[in-house]
Amino acid sequence: MSGRGRRIVLWRHGQTAWNIERRFQGSLDIELTDTGVAQAHRAARLLAGLRPDAIIASDLKRVMATAAELATVTGLTVDHYAGLRETYAGDWQGLTHEEIIERFGEQYAAWKRGEPVRRGGGELESEVADRAAPVVLEATEKLPDGGTLVVVSHGGTIRTTIGRLLGLEPHTWEALGGLSNCCWSVLGEGARGWRLLEHNAGSLPEPVLGDDD
Repeated sequence: MSGRGRRIVLWRHGQTAWNIERRFQGSLDIELTDTGVAQAHRAARLLAGLRPDAIIASDLKRVMATAAELATVTGLTVDHYAGLRETYAGDWQGLTHEEIIERFGEQYAAWKRGEPVRRGGGELESEVADRAAPVVLEATEKLPDGGTLVVVSHGGTIRTTIGRLLGLEPHTWEALGGLSNCCWSVLGEGARGWRLLEHNAGSLPEPVLGDDD
């Protein structure tokens, strides 16, 4: 890694109606609720305090609307990438979790065990990382030393990207808990690569004071 002290903030989009219904969205283009817009508005004003140098985002509506709030308060433009979309999950998309368990119980259980599963005939989690992580790394390479990149994306895509950047095996990625709407995770660049500094956070990172900084 050429630069030092760079940060990547991976920010999940605000609430959608399908989130409330626990309906699997995948790559379908669902818009934010009014609550989701308010969440993005609040979070953007916090994240602006990190003085980001660049913003990249998925090109789905729920993410575009979320990223636009940060663009408004920072004056930055947003570069949108299809590679940052949520996992394509085929026949699972549009179903509630209860419906998925009822119709695809074995597949669902295998996925939860960490096995490579094409949910609904869709993408493997490793394939999501294959398309998303390079987009993030390419944008990161353009940062100055000490710079901050905000990546606005989806819960599943963020988890796979974190797993890939940390060098974790795909079957362990489930150990990274999910992100709440409009919460974020922070990766920091250290001497041995990327480190997970914050996960599912809704407040700005605090310095680590102690023996394990």
